[in-house]
Amino acid sequence: MNREELLAAIAPCGIDCVNCPVEERNVTPELQARIGVMLGLPPETIFCKGCRSDQKAPLCPETCATFVCSVSKGVDFCFACGEFPCSKFNPASDRADKLPHNLKVYNLCRMKMMGLERWLEEDACSTSFRYYRGKMVIGEGPKTGEE
Repeated sequence: MNREELLAAIAPCGIDCVNCPVEERNVTPELQARIGVMLGLPPETIFCKGCRSDQKAPLCPETCATFVCSVSKGVDFCFACGEFPCSKFNPASDRADKLPHNLKVYNLCRMKMMGLERWLEEDACSTSFRYYRGKMVIGEGPKTGEE
């Protein structure tokens, strides 16, 4: 995977855009219709090409403070910043079952350790699956029932 493809596949904050349900290659007409109704927007406008593009999902803010920070620091990914992890990565329980914010630090640490391509190929999808479908087992971490 070349640099441009990696940058399109992974946000600076560690979100794996390539696995996002509203990413332009993943979004379904059903999801577009459901989100369109929620936001009062035409369904065909519900898709995203990632935070580094001009076509972000309508669910995302126009200006993401984390993205702006990464650009201002000259880093492609937050793990490359000398201040990582900063307060932008403080975990929050609000909507944690639907929003992947709490995955970011874990993802970024794994990317740094494994390398971007290897992380994307081997870890990104399974981590998201465990996050959204796993049940927390104290002392063991999230279990999906398939392990």
